[in-house]
Amino acid sequence: MLIPWRDVVRHGLQVLVFCGVIAVFTTMIWPDTSYPQQLVHSVSIGLITWTVIEFGRLLVPVRHCHRDPEFGGHGWPKGWRGVALTAIGIVAGFFGGTRLARWLLGDGPAYPQRDLMLGLLVTVAAGTVASFYFHARSKAAALQAAKAAAERDASEAHLRLLQSQLEPHMLFNTLANLRALIAVDPPAAQAMVDRMNDYLRATLTASRTTSHPLAVEFERLADYLALMAIRMGPRLQYRLDLPDALRALPVPPLLLQPLVENAIQHGLEPQVAGGRIEVDAAREGKQLVLSVHDSGVGFDATAAPLAHGRFGMAQVTERVASAYGGRGRVDVQSRPGAGTTIRITLPLAHASGA
Repeated sequence: MLIPWRDVVRHGLQVLVFCGVIAVFTTMIWPDTSYPQQLVHSVSIGLITWTVIEFGRLLVPVRHCHRDPEFGGHGWPKGWRGVALTAIGIVAGFFGGTRLARWLLGDGPAYPQRDLMLGLLVTVAAGTVASFYFHARSKAAALQAAKAAAERDASEAHLRLLQSQLEPHMLFNTLANLRALIAVDPPAAQAMVDRMNDYLRATLTASRTTSHPLAVEFERLADYLALMAIRMGPRLQYRLDLPDALRALPVPPLLLQPLVENAIQHGLEPQVAGGRIEVDAAREGKQLVLSVHDSGVGFDATAAPLAHGRFGMAQVTERVASAYGGRGRVDVQSRPGAGTTIRITLPLAHASGA
């Protein structure tokens, strides 16, 4: 596995700070030695203890360790393995660190047996406290990772549920339009069936994911508008504008189609002359802005902002909230006789997968 050296260095620096604190207490226990001498002993013992434990856990199978996202998933060993590793690290640190400190300070007279026992007790106490600290951090990281995974799974399940509700809704509306067209224009109805077949094949054969490239969203939208143009004829004009730089950005599937469907049903169809729909994608600072504008009848947005949207508007709003939380929003601007503009604002960092 690849060792995250940045995290290793951070852990080592924390150990050095802890060793500096321990040296203060050992200087108080042995006042005949200076703080720098005690610091050498503390750092020598502490670093060896930490090194044995930090890298020794990599020898424990990952299935017996807590999941630590900071260390490639290889966290603190569970159960007796963690206790055994701590004991090995403390013993190796005490005896190896004591010899290393004597060598660094120059070999002097052997330490009295009483000082060695007292030093061992200090090492055991300090090693236990430090190990408990890292164990608690590792367990907390594992719990946080599990929580994040559960929230992500719940969000994905919610998005799939909303998508499963949107697709039949669109299909039923299209079939209703097709039924009406059969009676008045059979050739157009046949063309509509062919176009709907192409649209459904492209949509239903795609894997059910919680996101796809914005370019795919615009392609499905173009298919849908072409389908609607067969029924409405010259009464429906539309324009799609997707800059090349934004084509690869991931968005939830069927994010724009319900808004376009609402624009046709509630904005253009009530007008004898029909109207125009414009769908645009743009980058504004660190945000991706998707807008759907229609030149339809409009409505009083301040009185009933969701009345115009019906099912699709409510679903899109809920999907944005589920996928992006408080970082995404849906805004509606409309007034009677002036058309409607719906803007979806998404965080660009999230949308770009960063």
